[in-house]
Amino acid sequence: MKADFDSVQVVEVSRHFGRRRALANISLTARAGDIVGLLGPNGAGKSTLITMLATLASPSKGEIRYGHETASRLGPALRTRIGLLAHELHLYPELSARENLAFFARLYGLDARALVGEALASAGLEDRADEAVSGFSRGMRQRLALERSLLHAPRLVLFDEPFTGLDDRAVGLIADRLRVLASNGAIVMLATHDLDLADGLVTRVALIRDGRLVSDEAATPGLRARYRSLVGAN
Repeated sequence: MKADFDSVQVVEVSRHFGRRRALANISLTARAGDIVGLLGPNGAGKSTLITMLATLASPSKGEIRYGHETASRLGPALRTRIGLLAHELHLYPELSARENLAFFARLYGLDARALVGEALASAGLEDRADEAVSGFSRGMRQRLALERSLLHAPRLVLFDEPFTGLDDRAVGLIADRLRVLASNGAIVMLATHDLDLADGLVTRVALIRDGRLVSDEAATPGLRARYRSLVGAN
């Protein structure tokens, strides 16, 4: 079955780890062109939701639909349409930037020669392409890992705290990359607690507190004040 879709629906999803409830009855929809900010305090359940959207964990209750189908219905082909950038960057430090990208391109059965140069350019790393990743700054590794997650042109792009530890230049480069992805029809969802970065970047906001969705709405100016009123954080 062809695994393409232009929306993702989370339908009454809960996730439990033993007796601990990570998420409870979450429902939200993201569409092509959206940049959805999953906001909330640490431990709210944002990373758990990202993990389930990436098909790395299954809901304890409810379902996630990719278009009109579930992950079990679409099978392994679904993962060819999902890109994930998590806390762990999944880069090999002893390999160069070029070698890392070529390795992951081959895992997807792609022509590395056609893709690696473009990915290095997008990451701003052409002049460091043949250096070992172990010598890269956090921002350089983050940009490389971002391009690694996009080599296969995924429809759904998932980021878990993509701006952690980055300087202003790296933040700007990644934010611009996300805008381009959305404008080209990707569904972008990012979990973050950085309200200043989210404000002006995300087009929709899903606020999660204690595993529950407290708001799902279009992004508007004054995100910090809105967040404070709903979540009660500074």
